[in-house]
Amino acid sequence: MLDHNALTIGFARRFTGYKRPELIFSDADRLARILSAHGRPVQILFAGKAHPADDIGKQHLQRIYHRTLDPKFGGRIAFLEDYDLHVAHFLVQGCDVWLNNPRKPLEASGTSGMKACMNGVPQLSIGDGWWAEGYNGHNGWLIDGGAPANDEGATDAADAEALYQILEREVVPAFYDRDGSGVPRRWLAVVRRAIVSVTPRFSARRMVKQYAEGLYSTAAGRTAPV
Repeated sequence: MLDHNALTIGFARRFTGYKRPELIFSDADRLARILSAHGRPVQILFAGKAHPADDIGKQHLQRIYHRTLDPKFGGRIAFLEDYDLHVAHFLVQGCDVWLNNPRKPLEASGTSGMKACMNGVPQLSIGDGWWAEGYNGHNGWLIDGGAPANDEGATDAADAEALYQILEREVVPAFYDRDGSGVPRRWLAVVRRAIVSVTPRFSARRMVKQYAEGLYSTAAGRTAPV
């Protein structure tokens, strides 16, 4: 049963090895404490599919599904089956934070994070793909363990530690700290900055306009008349 008052983290995308869907489980006991902190509960919604030929991706998915049954997490982890555009539509609007922790530098883009930010769901992500360009220090959170990229084990451990620290010190406090009227002003400031900073720069309208003005019009002007 989902808790509608709990901070909700969304992780929804194709399941494959380099996206590290299980990174947040690196220290299961620490994660359990974050999820079940008194008065500041957190829940995680996972959704996605693996390519039929991607055995590693399917194994990640199976293990995460089993995590949802682990009593250690107190029912605060859920896996949504039959992930499709309809489910994604609700997730990028209904979550509070959008988690993305691929192994840098393998993320091509990450359009789900763009859509989430445009809907007021700040990004918590590795500085790769679009977030390397989109993060400005105020519109979400950057996971950066600082470990050398040529050591996958050290990188995973450092990024997991950075992820836990951001959740404990920044994300959860910002969401639950309220003023006298019960308004989470620090949280809402991040939400507004996410919408304002991401929407103009990463919309399809901006992309088409840039192509038209920077490429197509220039090329058409150089075409010799027949």
